[in-house]
Amino acid sequence: MRTSGARGSVVLATAMLGLAACDRFGAPGTPGQGQQPAFQQQYPQQQFQQPPFAQQPQAQPGAGNPASLDQLEAWERQDAGVRASSQLHNGPMHGPTPNQIPGGQVITTKGLLPLIQGGAGVPVLVLDVLGNPQMQLPNAAPAVFAAQPGDFNDTVQQQFGQMLMQLTQGNKQVPIVTYCQGPQCWMSYNAALRAIALGYRNVLWYRGGLEAWQQAMSQMAGVGGQPPQMGPQQNPGQSGFGGGNFNE
Repeated sequence: MRTSGARGSVVLATAMLGLAACDRFGAPGTPGQGQQPAFQQQYPQQQFQQPPFAQQPQAQPGAGNPASLDQLEAWERQDAGVRASSQLHNGPMHGPTPNQIPGGQVITTKGLLPLIQGGAGVPVLVLDVLGNPQMQLPNAAPAVFAAQPGDFNDTVQQQFGQMLMQLTQGNKQVPIVTYCQGPQCWMSYNAALRAIALGYRNVLWYRGGLEAWQQAMSQMAGVGGQPPQMGPQQNPGQSGFGGGNFNE
């Protein structure tokens, strides 16, 4: 009788735990109450861990930093001895990166400034793959989710393709710039590879990222120049791309 009573207590306790789990996370086999569908917002939010902003190095003006855009360019193109790959990076997102990207181009701050300022006479789509709420490049569209590892047949790729189709209005010639923190950040590399795999022909990986941009803005302010404003991020559907000087 004691054995039967003990077994009954175990069964009852197990059942109660199961009911509690269902109350908290939803019925078995269905999404939990705390989970959100991928398209609850227009595009999915970041689904993986990235280094906290506080742990990522920040470029500071002063001794030891490049004193001109040419010197900054050399720093942005510095070879860290990492081989470029056409496959998505599935390791840690913070670490040395290649200084080139298959199927795309590395763009430096010196080359990016005319595009941002409109001096090149062509529209450009800038994608913020870092998601730092304190700082973005002017008119950058949020695309943190595109940094995720995986492959070019996953759901992220499909969602990213839909986003780029809307932002570019299907024009595969529009220059697409991806950026994150700096040369030690793989997130924008992955996003650039995803855009390349989708058939976009002018994918520009801004390897220097926010670190190089901050340094350049400090230089321009120091010599009395007018740096581009770090404006609010661009919302999908408000880009105005698809026409202009591009013809497929």
